[in-house]
This record gives sequence, structure tokens and C-alpha cells, in this order.
Amino acid sequence: MQRFESVTERRSLIIGLIILACTLWLGGCDTSKSAPPPPVPEVATVTVQTERVVLTTDLPGRTSAYSMAEIRPQVSGIIQKRLFEEGSEITAGQPLYQIDPAPLQAAYDNAAANLAAARRAAERARASLAASRAGVKRQRAVLENARTNRKRFEDLFAEGAIAASQRDQAVTEADVAEATLLSTEAQVESDREAIAAAEATIKQAEAALQSAQISLGYTRVTAPIAGRIGKSMVTVGALVTAGQPAALATIQQLDPIYVDVTESSANLLRLKQNLASGRLKGNGPHQARVKLLLEDGTPYPLEGTLKFSDVTVDPSTGSFILRTLFPNPRHMLLPGMYVRAIVQEGVVDQAILVPQQSVSRDPKGNPVALIVDGSEKVVQRKIAVDRAIRDRWLVSEGLKPGDCLIVEGIQRARPGASVKAVAFEAGQQPNSDAVKPVPAAARAQ
Repeated sequence: MQRFESVTERRSLIIGLIILACTLWLGGCDTSKSAPPPPVPEVATVTVQTERVVLTTDLPGRTSAYSMAEIRPQVSGIIQKRLFEEGSEITAGQPLYQIDPAPLQAAYDNAAANLAAARRAAERARASLAASRAGVKRQRAVLENARTNRKRFEDLFAEGAIAASQRDQAVTEADVAEATLLSTEAQVESDREAIAAAEATIKQAEAALQSAQISLGYTRVTAPIAGRIGKSMVTVGALVTAGQPAALATIQQLDPIYVDVTESSANLLRLKQNLASGRLKGNGPHQARVKLLLEDGTPYPLEGTLKFSDVTVDPSTGSFILRTLFPNPRHMLLPGMYVRAIVQEGVVDQAILVPQQSVSRDPKGNPVALIVDGSEKVVQRKIAVDRAIRDRWLVSEGLKPGDCLIVEGIQRARPGASVKAVAFEAGQQPNSDAVKPVPAAARAQ
């Protein structure tokens, strides 16, 4: 029995060895057939081209009124009336407040009375001067007659025709006439001085009257500019003083309106260098155009213009102010609002823009791109990007027109590997069947 079992086991072992040998032989025959090579990965590419691009800068800023006037009283008194509605539109010269005019009206009347008195005094001085001049004329005639009589009487006395007393009488009359003429001429000079003094008094009275009239006019407080007025800081019955520090109200002109934006000095230097090197060109009259984004990101419908840039850089922030002017007919922009201004820098005529997904980073963080060369091999290029423009990068170095840039399938493309390039279309993925692993059973068929 044991012998039989040993023979049976020996026979089973031989049969197993034969089966194993056949299996190995058959397997050796299958492995002698070469497996087909894996399919070439498919990638989506675009051809690099140049285009004209207008470069802009997004800058933060705040709005400020085009003009602003703080209303303050120029005379002291009690507020009698408020003549405007708070928050309304005001025109230049519109009355705003009425201050009690009674004290200043009395001062005006007093100045007017003083002026009238000065004018009457001047009229009297002129009348006196006229009388004095007439007296001088008459006295000159009397003196001429007295001198003639004196000469005649002296001649008669020399001939012995008259007595000495008569001659002396004629001489005395001539002397008196001459003295009277001198006195009358002195009165003329006195009257002239009185007229000059009266005219000076008139000018003083006129100036006092004008000052009183101006002060009386200031009792009605008017708007110096047109715009929108805010709330009133005083009520009827309040006492105000001339030149007080607190404003009665504030008027702001909102159409147009200023937008003051901040720009770093480093960006200004970069812009000047690019313009000097010729890489960036001015955009002519359109370079001064500015667009605006509101606080919620909504575009402002109207364009503004760049007015000027400040000449001083803030040492604490390293930035300076750019002032832009925007039309504001509907008063959508209010002073103090935070906005973002889109300022045009210039134009790049031969700009290269590539999709952002086509740019990756190497282990050092440098931007790189993959291109397909003429032999359908993948080549890695180091590039330099300037800025993002919407969903594309502006490439300044590393790519040239005509390069076949890989946009999709970068994870399957390795430098030096062969790939199949297809045209990239937005939203289209390259054929994934070409990169799926093929089962071993399929390869064996």
C-alpha cells in the first residue's frame, strides 16, 4: 500500500512538472512578442502673438468737493431769519441768513448825517471864498484909485496948490487901501484852506458812510458760491459775532468733483524708465482719461481727466497725490467716498499676452512656460511677467512671436518629451483618451 502511494505521488509530481514546463514554454512564447509603445500625450497650445495693449493702473482714492465755502458772519448780531432749506441747491448770491440790522442801520444814518454836515460846511467855505475873491477885486480897484490920488496930491503939494494935510490924507487913504487888500487876500487863502479841510471831512464822512453801508449789507448773509448746502449750525435767535471760528453752514460744489488718488513713487520711477527706454509709449490725449470704480465695485459711468500730480512725496508712505476731475451731474459721488481710479499709463505696441494657466512656477518661484518646438518636443522657458491683465499675463521676457505655448496638459508634458499639439480653445480640454493607461490584456491582443 505504501508502495502504491509512493508511485502515485511520483506520477503526480511528474505530471505537475510537465504542466509547469508547458506553461513556462507558452509564457515564453507570449513574452517574445514586443508590447506596443504608450501613446503620445496630447496638449492644447496657442501660438504666441503680439498685440497693442493700453496699460492702466488701479489706484485707491477719495473724493473731495470741487470748491467749498464755510459761511461765517462778518458783523455781530442776532439771527432773525434762516432763508434756505438744509441740503438744498444754492446759487451764488442767494440770501442765507438775516442778522438784526437795527444797530448798523443807526450807524449808517449817523454816517449819512455827518456826510451831509460836512458837505454844508464845504458849501459855506466855498461861498466865503467867492465873497473874499470879490472883495479882493473891489479892494484892488480902491487901492489903484487911492494910489492915483496920492500921486496927484503929492504933485499939487509940490506946486503949493494944496495944504500938507490934504496930501497926508491922500497918502493915508492909499496906505489903508493897500492894507485892506492884503487882509482880503489873506482871507482868500484862509477860505481855500477851509474848503480843503471841508473836502477832507467830506471824504472821511463818505468813507464812514460806505463802511456803515457795507456793514449794514453784511446783515444779510449770502452764498459766495453755488453748490449744495449742509445743515445749519445756528438757529433763529442765536447771537453770532464777526469772524467767529464756528461756521454757520457749509456749501460744497459737487459738480464737477475731485478724486484724489495716491500713487507710489516707485511706480512713477518705473513708468518713467519704461517711457525713456521706448518699451512704453504715451497714449496722446487719451492718456489723461481716468475711469472710476465705486465702493461696491460698480463702474462709474462717466470718465474723468487727470488734472495734476503733487510735487512732494509723503516721506511716511512713499506716495504722492494725483488729482483727477470727474463730472458729477447726478451727485452720485459725495465728498469723502472711497473709490478706485483706473489711470492710463501708456501703450505697449508689441505686447505679448498669454493665458494665466500657461504660466507655472519652478521650485525657486520663478515663472516658467512650456513650449513645443519644431520637433514636437517640450521645451521649458524662463519668462518674466509684468502684470496680470484680466485672465492673461503680460510677458516682458522669455517668449517671442510664433512660439507654440502649452496652455492645457502641462501636468502631462515634461521637458524633452514628445507631445501632440492641438489648438487650444477656451473651455476645451485635450483628448483624455490619449493619456489613459492601457490595460495589459489589451496590450497582449
